[in-house]
Amino acid sequence: MTTPATRSVRVFLVDDHRLFRAGVQAEIGQHVTLVGDAHDVDTAIQGCRATRPDVVLLDVHLPGGGGQAVIQAVHETHPDVRFLALSVSDAAEDVIKVIRAGARGYVTKTISPDDLVTAIGRVHQGDAVFSPRLAGFVLDAFAGDLPPGVSSEDPELDQLTTREKEVLRHIARGYTYREVAGRLHISIKTVETHVSAVLRKLQLSNRHELTAWAAGRDLL
Repeated sequence: MTTPATRSVRVFLVDDHRLFRAGVQAEIGQHVTLVGDAHDVDTAIQGCRATRPDVVLLDVHLPGGGGQAVIQAVHETHPDVRFLALSVSDAAEDVIKVIRAGARGYVTKTISPDDLVTAIGRVHQGDAVFSPRLAGFVLDAFAGDLPPGVSSEDPELDQLTTREKEVLRHIARGYTYREVAGRLHISIKTVETHVSAVLRKLQLSNRHELTAWAAGRDLL
């Protein structure tokens, strides 16, 4: 199972269950290079940015927001980091959310240690990896034929421009207008204009309502 290619892959593990993290580390620690672990969104973002792993094994449901929040935040500063979702959930909605956020694959926690190491290696090489049943969800999403109850679009979010979505996420995460301006390389006045447009389009009154709206859609 171990090859020089997989042994050199630097892996960061994110899961809110300490015993599960310990189990994964014990099973794959001899086959990849583990560089850190985290139990929630904030520590995951900080840890990934500090260690710059090749592949992040990421649970979907985490304290402080969904796994997609980690992907989006890390990709802002380290776009080359690759994510492989490792979750107990096999719900189509969970799969589609993290793939849209930028994950390269999604496997369930029933996967064997050997197969997990193989999946990590493939994601590191640029492949997309899915547990067999889950691959169908992704294909259906692109074909526009999703299971009942899973929406392929968010009509409210689709009202916003790409820049408005970027501003929304930063404001919802607690950044000041000045900080958002600096991170996006735009003026404070432009940030104010985008925030006003977002609030108007979403029919919200203030940033607190905006944050709640974003949290409800796992955009933080």
